[in-house]
Amino acid sequence: MNIRKLTILHSNDPHGAFLPREKDGRLIGGISMLAGKLEAIRKEEENCLYAIAGDLFKGSLIDAEFKGISTIEMINLLRPDVVTIGNHEVDYGLAHLLFLEKCARFPLINANMFISDFSKRLFEPCKVIEVNGLKVLFIGLVTSEILMTTKGEELIGSYLDVDDHLRQINTILDSYKTTDIDLTVLLTHIGYEEDRRLAQRLEENSGIDIIIGAHSHTLLVRPKVINGIPIVQVGSGFEHLGRFDISIDTDTHKMIDYSWMALPINSDNCRKDQLMEEVLNAYGKQIDEKSSRILTTFKRRLDHHSRHEETPLSNLFADLMQKDSSFDIMMLGTGSFRGKGLGPVVDYRNFKEVYPFDNRIYMLTIEGKTFRKMCHHFLKQTYLSKGSEEFYAFSKGMELKYDANSDDLITFRYNGKDIQDDQILKIGLPEFHFNSCEEFLNVTKEELSQLEQPRIVVNSDVATYEEMLKNSFELDSDIEGRVLILQ
Repeated sequence: MNIRKLTILHSNDPHGAFLPREKDGRLIGGISMLAGKLEAIRKEEENCLYAIAGDLFKGSLIDAEFKGISTIEMINLLRPDVVTIGNHEVDYGLAHLLFLEKCARFPLINANMFISDFSKRLFEPCKVIEVNGLKVLFIGLVTSEILMTTKGEELIGSYLDVDDHLRQINTILDSYKTTDIDLTVLLTHIGYEEDRRLAQRLEENSGIDIIIGAHSHTLLVRPKVINGIPIVQVGSGFEHLGRFDISIDTDTHKMIDYSWMALPINSDNCRKDQLMEEVLNAYGKQIDEKSSRILTTFKRRLDHHSRHEETPLSNLFADLMQKDSSFDIMMLGTGSFRGKGLGPVVDYRNFKEVYPFDNRIYMLTIEGKTFRKMCHHFLKQTYLSKGSEEFYAFSKGMELKYDANSDDLITFRYNGKDIQDDQILKIGLPEFHFNSCEEFLNVTKEELSQLEQPRIVVNSDVATYEEMLKNSFELDSDIEGRVLILQ
């Protein structure tokens, strides 16, 4: 038996979270301290690899201002050995992603995204990385949600498809059966629950040793082992670094032992990397003047503690978009928020970091029964998935109560009155959620078009919110019981 040691470090869903945040007198996260921690471990461990499981982009002002170019430059300094595609990698457009790929000094992999009519993958499906004689195979997978964004690219989007995860895994494993691979890693961006389902579907002795996941922003304290395969994920941003220490028998090409932990990245145990600091400061200076301007003030800080339940901040944004609009109810996807709160002083940087994704808003003219079907579906899925599915905030006047025990929408009211099946309602819905209505809301675009063709009423929700905030003062909001799940 010839035993070799290997360390695999990993991050997921950084979303351009370059700057640390302060908590209890210390700094937490940030790309500079992460770079320092990586360098320290690399000096200690002879056989060391670093992987990122997708969603490099969208979530910070620096990333948005430079459309990912700044992010690629800083990720290059981290020297990852492999990165898989996340669904937000296409937020600046697929063509722009292919440009950014050329700027990257690391391999970008994905096995299940295709140009459908040509049966051709957009990226290399996998990568074998050799470190001191050890061969590690990484296979990249992405969630089908990536198609919801690419549909906005009218011509290109119509040619894209996402294939079944398991079929692509088996195809790749078959092609490497005659190669002496010491370890096989699935580097996925499909969410924790889907990782679990995928592990259950894999055949015994499939050859998959580890699943390093992303997309659901799940912070695990220990691996979830299913079908003998450890599944790990370390939240989001750069506040934790996953670390595997693995023992491999190179005679049998088997993982015989491992340990894993989520290492906290903070000023108590990490030093800043000087080169990363210089690059970060250079980008920061270019946007400081623009980002420091005050948009408005709130009466108090408005919390957004969860993207899977009603919050004061999501209520405020739903109310702002509905105010003086042509629709009755704003239905706002709470995944649009990428921060824990906002205010009381709101500058441009705060606003863009908390609400980074720009969307057009569609107005839907639908019957009450269709609206009920949509609401029932997302509430049921939120309950069944324990908060990993899409959730929605509603503007003032809407009351929803879902009884999970009876699987019934027991309260379905607008302005204090029960919504009738034949009642005509006008609903505001972001474009991303309109494009993904079948998956998120269990309705087709044809159903949403029966009474009237959906039409765009807001071309940029970010620009609209910015204008509203600039013209408001001392805003406030609270949790009112607009959306409740009874268990």
